[in-house]
Amino acid sequence: MDDQIPETQDIALETPADDVFRAPSVKMAEIFKGASYSHFSPIPKTIANDLTTECVLGVDEAGRGPVLGPMVYALLYLPLAIHRSLLAETHHFDDSKVLTPAVRSDLMEKLCTDGTDLHQNCGWATQVMSARDISAGMLQPHGTYNLNAQAMDATIDLIKQVLAKGVNVTEVYIDTIGSPATYQKKLERIFPTVKITVAKKADSLYPCVSAASVCAKVTRDAALDVCYEMYSSTETEGAAGWGSGYPSDARCSSWLKRNKDPLFGWGPECRFSWGTAKDLLEDKKTSLKVDWPVDDDSQGMNISSFFSNTDDGDGDELSNWFGKRVTEEVF
Repeated sequence: MDDQIPETQDIALETPADDVFRAPSVKMAEIFKGASYSHFSPIPKTIANDLTTECVLGVDEAGRGPVLGPMVYALLYLPLAIHRSLLAETHHFDDSKVLTPAVRSDLMEKLCTDGTDLHQNCGWATQVMSARDISAGMLQPHGTYNLNAQAMDATIDLIKQVLAKGVNVTEVYIDTIGSPATYQKKLERIFPTVKITVAKKADSLYPCVSAASVCAKVTRDAALDVCYEMYSSTETEGAAGWGSGYPSDARCSSWLKRNKDPLFGWGPECRFSWGTAKDLLEDKKTSLKVDWPVDDDSQGMNISSFFSNTDDGDGDELSNWFGKRVTEEVF
């Protein structure tokens, strides 16, 4: 997986605001450990009071392309009857990349503030996929767990857990991963009773997806801010931080070079499977070369040798796999 350069995204809008709102979905202990985790808001009052209420649910992500920080998948659901009036007409949700950091942060705060119309009518959830776990999946020696597969599993898991809580979701809208038709067919097989719509630019077409994109983006921004706190005290005076975390951001690439350990590279905030990180780690001028000796204690024995009885000449290797053959004389 190579780095993805944001083409339509303004780097300034991708950079976390200085006072980004920290929602309950930002769990500092887990982020410091480099762990992935999920967060679910309480079911909103209007839905909890009547679980037969038909609901619409939107799913989107933030942080797919950066080399630093987690990727966050988020969903938001609310009563179908007020879908557009509440989200689009009253609060003007839109694709998170269109909104300024301050507007995104303010909308997220309202979602989390008891007494607001958003809090009373909207439920939401996030899955924070840590940089460490993303890279671990992508760098598996046998059968790579690619980013699309990880993203699809996160989406399915979030929806399943909301349905398990008893929420009557009748319509789901999702910003696509790859081919919309292929993705939609897979989800329709998993959720046959729900109307599924997978589309490109869904975060601009469906208000519930727009709101989910805000939840994902504000959570990622705050998580990235938490990650940086581990380094802020050791940064040199005048350093510009790591910016948006995108490789195309000069602040990010400069930070990576400035803070690279010659042996270990970086901490759990870095996606080691990204081309930018790989290239810097393989730089002979700034990295140490490590040779890992391979111990050969087997002395040419295959694994079946540890299970078969080598003193027993009866039978072939496979027939003795689970021990000596039992003959009728035993009985």
